[in-house]
Amino acid sequence: MTELEMLQAYWWLIIAVLGAALVFLLFVQGGQSMLYYNMSDESRQLMVNSLGRKWELTFTTLVVFGGAFFASFPLFYSTSFGGAYWLWMLILLSFVLQAVSYEFRRKKGNLYGTKTYDAFLMFNGLFGCVLLGVAVGMMFFGAEFTVTKTNILEPGAPVISQWAPSRGLEAIICWKNLLLGFAVFFLARTQAALYFINNIDASKDFGVTLRTKVLINGGLFAVLFVGFTIVLLLANGVKEVAPGKFEEVDYIYLKNLLAMWPVAILFVIGVAMVLYGIIRSAFSSYFNKGIWFTGIGTVLVVIVLFLLAGYNDTAYYRSLLDTGSSLTISNSSSSLFTLKTMSYVSILVPFVLAYIWYVWRKMNNKPLTAEELENESHQY
Repeated sequence: MTELEMLQAYWWLIIAVLGAALVFLLFVQGGQSMLYYNMSDESRQLMVNSLGRKWELTFTTLVVFGGAFFASFPLFYSTSFGGAYWLWMLILLSFVLQAVSYEFRRKKGNLYGTKTYDAFLMFNGLFGCVLLGVAVGMMFFGAEFTVTKTNILEPGAPVISQWAPSRGLEAIICWKNLLLGFAVFFLARTQAALYFINNIDASKDFGVTLRTKVLINGGLFAVLFVGFTIVLLLANGVKEVAPGKFEEVDYIYLKNLLAMWPVAILFVIGVAMVLYGIIRSAFSSYFNKGIWFTGIGTVLVVIVLFLLAGYNDTAYYRSLLDTGSSLTISNSSSSLFTLKTMSYVSILVPFVLAYIWYVWRKMNNKPLTAEELENESHQY
């Protein structure tokens, strides 16, 4: 393996870790999707304040994830972000509405009222999760684009990547992408309920309600994830067998999983941890550590999915219009100089993770209570 290939594999692992952290932190969006359930104003405000202390972690991780992709695999960045325009604009809109809502929801004299901002948070909770899942789904099931690098020499239209006229809307109606999108959504809701159990000193009735949500949403997630896993392992994919030459491979992700047996073990461990966190939290009236089991399990499973998509010369972004335009970590990466320089910057990744851990620990020294809420000067 050459130095360039090692750096490409290394940066794909970095992308996988950041993507896994982002999926875990989507519990914020999952919690936002619960705000309109039948509950007291006090319980709703406890939920919003609990999430408000963490929403910036999700946003920061999303920005770092996008920046790392741009620096290490710029051809993917320009192809997907510049091509699937409507998909990414809807995702961006949902996160902008989230930021605005946490800033102005409880400000005195706001023109729109608290319920309007709650609706914005609901919008981000639903569409943020589902559409991010759809965007990742394209990495497994393909997208409608073509890549012609010589177009960069065209003075009139120096655009390397061309997308279908629907500009990403076609990905939203693909049932395979939606299967992953809704699996992410119900996972986020499950982890949100687990987070509330861990973070809020709730009344007995509210605690029972949260554990019921863990059971219902966890069950729905399990069904959707099993369906996605079956579809994925039976799916065909594209592999680069020589520079610029691709061939279709049956059951490519299943073969990748079997070829990388340590990765398969991590997948099983991750799934087991998620199920343990859900089942024990749902049926135990005192257990409040489920978020850590499902969180670590989620991180392991998402890392495995990214590795299955990108390693073994697999095209992690398959073109449904032109197989030769498919993207791999070798043909879409930055130069050796850039990757080597960025490898020094990657030293900051542990600091990002340490920042998340520090802020989390600082804000979760003790469970949030209604009394604390009344005495707190800043409320979201």
